[in-house]
Amino acid sequence: MAYTTTALLKTYLGATASTDDTLLGTLIDRAQGLIDAYCQRTFEASANTERTFDAARDVLGRTLRLDRDLASVDSITNGDGSTVTAGQYTTEPRNATPYYAIRLLSSAGVAWTYTTDPEDAITISGKWAYSESPPADIVHCTLRLAAYLYRQRDNAADLDRAVIAGNVTILPAQLPSDIKMTLAPYKRMT
Repeated sequence: MAYTTTALLKTYLGATASTDDTLLGTLIDRAQGLIDAYCQRTFEASANTERTFDAARDVLGRTLRLDRDLASVDSITNGDGSTVTAGQYTTEPRNATPYYAIRLLSSAGVAWTYTTDPEDAITISGKWAYSESPPADIVHCTLRLAAYLYRQRDNAADLDRAVIAGNVTILPAQLPSDIKMTLAPYKRMT
C-alpha cells in the first residue's frame, strides 16, 4: 500500500485535472521508496507475512532478536514446531512499536529451540513494518517529496551532476532539508 493517495497529492499540489494521475501515482511510489531507503525501514504493513530466524544465532538467552521492525505479531512457531502463545512471551519494547525482540517469559517454561538445524527454525508471522499504518509525519513527507519530484519535471536544470561555475562546485540536489529533518527521528539505527 502507498503511504498516501493520488487524491491527497492533487489537493496538496492544488491540481484538479486528472491528466497527470498516473504520473502522480508513480511519484508517490518513488517518494515512498526514497523515504524507506533513507530511513532503512518500511512504515506500514497491511498483511501478515512470515520471517524465519536462526534458533542459535538470533537468540540470546530467552530473547529472540528481530532483524526488522515488527508492528504486530500474529503467530510464533518455535523451532520444534510448537506454537509459542501470547501468554508465553513479551515484546521489546513492551508498550510501543516497532518491536525489535521477542522475550520468552521466565514463567512460561519454554525455550527457543530447534529439532534438526537451527537455521530458519523459528517462524514469526506478523506485520513486518514500523507500524500498521504510516505515521502522520511519514504521510506528509511522502506528499511533500512526491510534489517536489513532480515539480522537477518542469525544471530544465541538470539535477544529477555536479556543476562547476568558476571556483565553485554546485552539488546535485538531495532530499529537501525539511524532509530530512522530519525523517531524522525515524532513521533506523543499525
